[in-house]
Amino acid sequence: MVDIWSSTLLLRQQAQEAYDRALAGVVRVIDLNISTESGGLALAQPYQLLEMFELTATGNVFYRVATEDGLADIGFATMPTPQTLPPSGVLHFYDAAYLDGEEVRVAMLIRPMDPPLLAGGADQRVIVQVAESLSERDRYTSRMVWRSVGRDAVVLLLLVAALLLGVFVAFRPLQRLQREMTHRDEDDLRPISRQGIPEEVVPLVDAINGHIARFTQHAHMQRQFLDDASHQLRTPLATLRTGVDYALRESDPQELRAALLAMRSGLDRAERVTNQMLSLAKVHDASLTVPTQSAERFELGALLEECVRLMLPAAKAKRLDYGLEVPDNKVQMRGMRLLLQEAILNLLDNAIKYTPARGTVIARLDIRQGQVCVIVEDSGPGMSEIDIQQAGVRFRRGAAGKANNGAGLGLAIVGAIVRAHQGEMRLMSPVRTNGLLVELVFFLGLKNAFCTVLVRD
Repeated sequence: MVDIWSSTLLLRQQAQEAYDRALAGVVRVIDLNISTESGGLALAQPYQLLEMFELTATGNVFYRVATEDGLADIGFATMPTPQTLPPSGVLHFYDAAYLDGEEVRVAMLIRPMDPPLLAGGADQRVIVQVAESLSERDRYTSRMVWRSVGRDAVVLLLLVAALLLGVFVAFRPLQRLQREMTHRDEDDLRPISRQGIPEEVVPLVDAINGHIARFTQHAHMQRQFLDDASHQLRTPLATLRTGVDYALRESDPQELRAALLAMRSGLDRAERVTNQMLSLAKVHDASLTVPTQSAERFELGALLEECVRLMLPAAKAKRLDYGLEVPDNKVQMRGMRLLLQEAILNLLDNAIKYTPARGTVIARLDIRQGQVCVIVEDSGPGMSEIDIQQAGVRFRRGAAGKANNGAGLGLAIVGAIVRAHQGEMRLMSPVRTNGLLVELVFFLGLKNAFCTVLVRD
């Protein structure tokens, strides 16, 4: 519509200029045929001039040659003039109504008389006017406009056809993608092929593939959790069933008591494995990121002190040298408090469990260059270099774990929780004792939505 509107304006302007040039030519010819040498106003009008009128005019043509004072007048004396006359030598165009309201286009030229009339003064001027009706001009312009509209309509139809064809061709890969996704099996989690996909859709396909990858990892972790749970719980349950069957057949009280004690030990192991499996399920997997809606701000030193107090009865039972060291500065942390509490309690539980009676277990909080570290150090049997390298692998037990019927999940839970808070778990042999030192390292000033550690006085 804008193109048609602008084309109409341009065509009308071009037609106006063309017709005005024709009128200007007639005015110039008439002016050349004006004579005042005889002392009066005369106009020579040869047949050539009349033929030019016929060739140039497309409608009714009117002309007038007069003196400025109106004493001498040739042609159509009632031809309209503008309220303000133009200066000498300037060709002036204007529209007016003439002869029963007919719209005409008038060209006017005013120039000094040379020589002037005998009855007038020295500053006499002659007025030359030529008018042409606008009816034929308007019909011609309308024909040109409709031709332009018709041409634009054809171009528009071609553009629409090309656009529809382009959209159809461009959407064929998307239709193929739709058919592929519609007919996929429920357990088919393969990434979508980018072959043949338009470049504009590639980011969308990559985002869908990323979501599929995360869902695949989540599904894999669920299957692994179910496999691990069934594997770890099958043996204690089978042992309990065997113990129950044996106890039902046994009549000796001593043997019955021994069977019940064995069953209690199996129940303890099953309970410990179940609790640890549930804790591990909360963490999901090693790539978990703390959800924004679940994050909270808390003081890390206060959390460590609370965990140490919770494990105090177990440390007293073994008469351990049990202590806590925290700095004067307060460490504000944003994350999931319950998960971090679970991780610290796991470390303290392992340290107390594997440290012999009257040994040492120390928990402390260190602030280093760009880091905050939760450290648990014990004087237990420690771990070999191979066990340290394999620490955190699910259900892998070191030498001490095998001796104490460990499930091999404690450090896996701790490592997953720390990674969820974008930290690191480090194991090493302490310098002061022969036991084990575990560091949970969190980085200061992380600018993200999930974990922020700040130090304030």
